Amino acid sequence: MTFGTLFLLASRSLWNRRFTTLLTAASVALSVALLLGVERVRVGARDSFSNTISQTHLIVGARGGPVQLLLYTVFRMGNATNNVSYESYQKYANHPVVEWTIPFSLGDSYRGFRVVGTNADFYARYRYRGDRGLSFAEGQAPQGIFDVALGSEVARELGHRMGDPVVVTHGVTDGPALLKHDDMPFRVVGILSKTGTPVDRAVYISLQGMEALHIDWGDGAPALAGQRTPAASLRAEDLEPKQITSFLVRLKSFPAILSLQREINVDESEPLMAIIPGVTLDELWRTIAYAEDGLRIVSSFVVLVGLVGMLVTLYASVNERRREMAILRAVGAHPRTLVALLVFESWLLGTLGALLGVVGMYASFLAVRPYVEREFGILLPLQSLSAPEFWLLGFVSAAALLIGLVPALRAYRNSLTDGLVIRI
Repeated sequence: MTFGTLFLLASRSLWNRRFTTLLTAASVALSVALLLGVERVRVGARDSFSNTISQTHLIVGARGGPVQLLLYTVFRMGNATNNVSYESYQKYANHPVVEWTIPFSLGDSYRGFRVVGTNADFYARYRYRGDRGLSFAEGQAPQGIFDVALGSEVARELGHRMGDPVVVTHGVTDGPALLKHDDMPFRVVGILSKTGTPVDRAVYISLQGMEALHIDWGDGAPALAGQRTPAASLRAEDLEPKQITSFLVRLKSFPAILSLQREINVDESEPLMAIIPGVTLDELWRTIAYAEDGLRIVSSFVVLVGLVGMLVTLYASVNERRREMAILRAVGAHPRTLVALLVFESWLLGTLGALLGVVGMYASFLAVRPYVEREFGILLPLQSLSAPEFWLLGFVSAAALLIGLVPALRAYRNSLTDGLVIRI
């Protein structure tokens, strides 16, 4: 029997059982789409996290854990165990090998979003996803003490517009605020354009604004009502920061990174720590590698379940097709032809399911990509299939070919007489 005849018989046989064929191919497609999707989400998450910060050579903060410093500085997750004196910041900001720095002062929040004190260098120098800089969808960067700029997600979720008041909460909290800086309200002067990074989910004020919030605070508590400094009397020149949380550093030359890192780490005047973002990100990914491996294992078992489901369907269909097989034998088909037919049908089903899985994966990504990027800051990649993904599709097709041998061997054993007997 020629290949063309075999293909014609197999395709017509599958079409005659199109409902079962569709369900079987769909089960394989869903499992393949899940496996490909999990891998792409993993890659997208890594790339999105890695590209949250670009063109920054060092992150400097109080001595502690490198991953913790990365998380609270870049991703606004967790809290610093200590602060950095402003004198130390200025010392390294004016270092001969340093091109620029971006200071951050953290510790307060606004309706569940982190409040970040920084300066004009943040808006001018910060880079993400290669060479993308920050821009404003509306307004401008904070200029006055009580000006505030909102990340795009903050403005969207809270419905804020230009000129709206913002009352900062003392400390980081997602629930009801216990202490509010209601005596020093801010005013929205800018809304940042969307970046798809943690920048979108923060509120930005000046370093002087952060100092103003805590000017009357002592021992973690505010001054009494009659002893508070009026907001109108505060001037920027009188509010030089005493401490910051951390700062980003870019150097004039790449070879100077390790020498400056060592200089900062052994600084005897203050216990500081400098980390290289890329190296620490790798450490972070190694920390959560178990979760990635777990997802891969689960999705691989889903593919296995899909293939086993196909095997069960094909094996069960042999009983229903005994008369069909017998008729083929009666018109002269060799038993090896029946084996080839069933194996080819299985291969067609597996290949069809794999291709539908690829289409389903791309369709799902196109549908959910804007939502995932908006809600989680993860950019799902839509590039063509990679070499490992082609290998995966080849594996599914090869597995389907082998699976087809099981029902084929059973059909091979069925005798012509058994197939023609009418059972009552």
